Amino acid sequence: MTTIKAIRIDKTGGPEVMALREVELPHPGPGEVTVRAKAIGINFIDTYHRSGLYPVSLPSGIGMEASGIVEAVGDGVTKFRTGDRVAYASGPVGAYAQAHNIAAASAVKVPDGIADDAAASMILKGLTAQFLLRQTFKVEKGQTILWHAAAGGVGLIACQWAKHLGATVIGTVGSEEKAALAREHGCDHVIDYSKEDVAARVNEITGGAKLPVVYDGVGKATFMSSLDSLAPLGLLVSFGNASGPVTDVNLGILAQKGSLFVTRPTMYHYAAKTPAAMQEMADDLFAVVKSGAVKIEVKQRYALGEASRAHLDLEARKTVGASVLVP
Repeated sequence: MTTIKAIRIDKTGGPEVMALREVELPHPGPGEVTVRAKAIGINFIDTYHRSGLYPVSLPSGIGMEASGIVEAVGDGVTKFRTGDRVAYASGPVGAYAQAHNIAAASAVKVPDGIADDAAASMILKGLTAQFLLRQTFKVEKGQTILWHAAAGGVGLIACQWAKHLGATVIGTVGSEEKAALAREHGCDHVIDYSKEDVAARVNEITGGAKLPVVYDGVGKATFMSSLDSLAPLGLLVSFGNASGPVTDVNLGILAQKGSLFVTRPTMYHYAAKTPAAMQEMADDLFAVVKSGAVKIEVKQRYALGEASRAHLDLEARKTVGASVLVP
């Protein structure tokens, strides 16, 4: 056992339910490693766990992403040794802490040339971009795609990556400031959804052809405009609920709008395809970052005890790009 400081919740609710406490962290169990955090990623899924949208057993920690150093190794672990630089983006929740025990299979080795805060902010978002762009729908040179919330953490990575793959990238944003940021990170066209009709602008940009794929992490507020932006047989990749979950959908609407496809993928199913899949996905991400094609920019840094303020800023759409907690 070792004593650490960690964010804990006893009930679900708003950001105020999170509290910084001293807790006991046991030695890692079989197949586990203890990671001493250098930086901790902040993601929308954390707010879903905190609010109860995605249920967790209470009391609970919060957070799924961090980078750091392997401090201890459990029985049976051969993949890592103490002192290794690693990052992770999976359960069990509890990354908002000075140290955390995780399954060794869920961690990836971080190469030289990748900073700690960049690693902490890119794993969940970057691996999300990787499986969406490279596996769920394989973006190819010459295609035109739409990415909602292009100035968000996943969006900034994905738009750069899609541009690197040779796509024409349309991004949606909610302000002039975010529009400029999206253009700087790979977007050829930017639509301000607070002022413009997204589907109408897509139709204009594509000369009526519309799109083979739309990536939508916003959810309820953008679902219909996403469908209306697709060409017949197009694919809507719905991967998040920033504006609330999509519910009560009549599947007949997919036929009416062009025999469309919709998928609701998660990173974990892609990363679990083979024992080596997670590291292979991470290596693909690290390579495109080290090449300079994708730049990881941490725009907000908060102390561990400021987790509530970080969630307030995130949910109020005050953040741009990546945010981290510094333990």
